[in-house]
Amino acid sequence: MTQKLWHQSYASGVPKTLTYDQTTVSEALSRSAREFPDHPALNYMGRIISYRELESMVNAFSRVLVDMGIGPGDKVAVSLPNIPQAIISNYAVFRIGAVAVLCNPLYTERELAYQLDDSDARLIITLTLLVPRVEKIKDQTKIEKIIACHIHSFLPFPKKQLFPFVKKRMVRKIVPSDTVRIFQDLLSSQKHAPVSDQSRWEDVGALLYTGGTTGVSKGVMLTHANLSCNVQQFVAWFPDLKKGEESLVGNFPVFHSAGFTAIQNFCLWQAYEIILVPRPEPAINIEILKKYHPTFLPGVPTIFVGLLAEPAFRKLNFSNIKGFFSGAAPLAADTIRELKALTGADMCEVYGSTENSPIVSVTPWGGKIKPGTVGCPVPDTDVKIVDVETGETEMPTGETGEVVIKGPQVMQGYYKKPDETAAVLKDGWFFSGDIGQLDADGYLTIVDRKKDMIIAGGYNIYPLELDNVLFDHPKILEACTIGVPDTYRGETVKAFIVPKKGETLTEKEVIAYCKKNLAAYKVPKQIEFMEELPKSAVGKILRRKLKEMEISKAEK
Repeated sequence: MTQKLWHQSYASGVPKTLTYDQTTVSEALSRSAREFPDHPALNYMGRIISYRELESMVNAFSRVLVDMGIGPGDKVAVSLPNIPQAIISNYAVFRIGAVAVLCNPLYTERELAYQLDDSDARLIITLTLLVPRVEKIKDQTKIEKIIACHIHSFLPFPKKQLFPFVKKRMVRKIVPSDTVRIFQDLLSSQKHAPVSDQSRWEDVGALLYTGGTTGVSKGVMLTHANLSCNVQQFVAWFPDLKKGEESLVGNFPVFHSAGFTAIQNFCLWQAYEIILVPRPEPAINIEILKKYHPTFLPGVPTIFVGLLAEPAFRKLNFSNIKGFFSGAAPLAADTIRELKALTGADMCEVYGSTENSPIVSVTPWGGKIKPGTVGCPVPDTDVKIVDVETGETEMPTGETGEVVIKGPQVMQGYYKKPDETAAVLKDGWFFSGDIGQLDADGYLTIVDRKKDMIIAGGYNIYPLELDNVLFDHPKILEACTIGVPDTYRGETVKAFIVPKKGETLTEKEVIAYCKKNLAAYKVPKQIEFMEELPKSAVGKILRRKLKEMEISKAEK
């Protein structure tokens, strides 16, 4: 790769380009099991599954799927939280050459029915709790069989002790039938001997659905090459980390692209330990930090904000923590500074999207930290900032425009959606819809989403800028701004605010604070206080849900 602006900011030992090991992630698990057979692969509430055991279970479940008629190219839906069955299922699907379709277990019947039908999935692996939901919509899809997973199957303690890690209502008794089978029964019925790995470099290995924040969700086709290359790009970013020596908290769900790659695939490639977290909450993270002493703590910004608000977190011993990963949404500069002052460990902000497998840029490990940025593009990743109107003119350093990306991690396209694919993939470049800028050191800053931009009185206003200002207020825990209709300005700014516990805050106080820190046209004209903001399964604040709430109010 030719010299790029950001290469000057790479940490020592990070290559500008890679020679890729054409090993699929499924084959990499087998390699890790050979090299580190007794090392912990999964830690599920204290139940340790070694790499030897995990490899054995993947082989056994691969045979289960083949016996149920699943073959290369077939779609298998996996709708599970972070429990061992999720990772066993994903890798068994890879191993037989089938395609893993990742579905959010929190989806409504309508959302799930759409994705199952759109993906052409023939089989679904899900929680016992969700079996009735799948049975209700089964006729709207191509699903033939359901494999039900008990959330307590791998626990090292009685299921009655599940709370507070998972809700008691998630434990449900299922009677096996011709259509519904029990995961654990199927697994124990099979031989655990090695099977021939059918995952192929250029074949599609996974369909990960976008969240639907810009309309109907779309299935992102990621090949085994996409998945493997993105893992290898991430591995190269941390040249001083050795195989088999780290442990990561699995706060990102593996059905989400961040957890799928940066937790599941990255850790299994490197023979690291994954501490599975079915429900990522600050209290649970504190218990994990106390008991298991992980070396890395990933999470979305809301996790870190929540942890810093807990006195118990501030009393912990952080000597084992080497670093933090944050993704899915921007992290406030104050949060980064507080974590550093408290723990001494650095924060690596990760930027990407499902269409990029998902990692595009990361804060340089051991390099300069610039709060407000999302680091530099990883090896072999090219990033340009182009004009928003035509997408044809490259913008000068420091000026904003649409972020476009090229690299071996860029998707093959959207499943069965050629028009939507053509709209975002042009000459190998992925047009992200994000507005950003590159500085003189090659650090990328994401200003906002193209479609979230507010146009008020002819001015372009980026909600993310306003959110960050509000986050800096000492009494505000969370904030999110949107554009609402205004007869005079076209749109005006409304802010939704969650005050910190024990704090009182008035609309007048918030507006006065904004007037000191923002241009007059950016100051919110409406303030609404809430106890909690709507969030995705990964913990990302959902701006679109707030917009939907406003539309619903206006229609009444």
